[in-house]
Amino acid sequence: MNLFEKKFKNSLKTKVPLLDRIMHYIIKRKGKQMRPMFVFLSSKLFNNVNESTYTAASLIELLHTATLVHDDIIDEANFRRGVFSINALWKNKISVLVGDFLLSRGLLLAVEKEEFRLLKIVSRAVKEMSEGELLQIEKTRKLNITEDIYYEIIKKKTATLISACCESGAESSKASKEDVEKMRLFGEKAGIAFQIKDDLFDYTQNPIIGKPTGIDIREKKMTLPLIYTINKVDKKNKNYIINTIKNDSKNSGRIEKIIKLVKDNNGLKYAENKMNIYYHEALCILEGFPENEAKKSLSHLLEYVIKRNK
Repeated sequence: MNLFEKKFKNSLKTKVPLLDRIMHYIIKRKGKQMRPMFVFLSSKLFNNVNESTYTAASLIELLHTATLVHDDIIDEANFRRGVFSINALWKNKISVLVGDFLLSRGLLLAVEKEEFRLLKIVSRAVKEMSEGELLQIEKTRKLNITEDIYYEIIKKKTATLISACCESGAESSKASKEDVEKMRLFGEKAGIAFQIKDDLFDYTQNPIIGKPTGIDIREKKMTLPLIYTINKVDKKNKNYIINTIKNDSKNSGRIEKIIKLVKDNNGLKYAENKMNIYYHEALCILEGFPENEAKKSLSHLLEYVIKRNK
């Protein structure tokens, strides 16, 4: 990871002073870097970390960072991980161009290194993430998200990137087609479990205010606990939930009542069970590979996905 950091910094170098300042800011506020870890461990599983693996990790991180910059613009978010977002400091116009720069830098990196297989994997992920975001926007407007559509959205929006991490890591290590496909599927299952865990955070206690945040409900996002509850409650409560999300999503009292309805109708338990199913399916794929340190670490990383507290 230390060597990757150096290579990643080099890939962000630019002669435009403003852009260079923003790139330094982006590097400084890096998060847990879980996605590059998935790339390296997926490659190490086949005992062949090489230059292609570093390219794959940089490609993924460039793509991921670009989507975060664009997401903050879409969500009109001024903070990410407790620090100012790019659009909060440099406004939307510059932020859009920064996201475009990061995307194009990733594409150029793959072309310069002639890593066309990796480029195909990552380009497919960009396409699916955009489709997932647009599908969510379309369905949120009508509030007609079924559980099947929910899975389609999170598969594209969240799981496709973790899937691309594992697939590109295996591909970079020259693993067989069958093993590359298994790792793609492993990443997809892990990504779905990751997103359901995120859904559950909306209903956990916020240490500052002492109660659940309900941020997803306020932003009219249809999460798995909510979808399950809407389908389970009587007509009166169903209308109450839908009317609140449509017309009164900033009303704290109504949000608290919805959270209580979700809890009382076992929406959290249902989502947790689904998350554990995807966790065990991912683990089952991993168990098919020979024992080594990377396999153990992937298992720990997978466990972290469903047990993390933020």
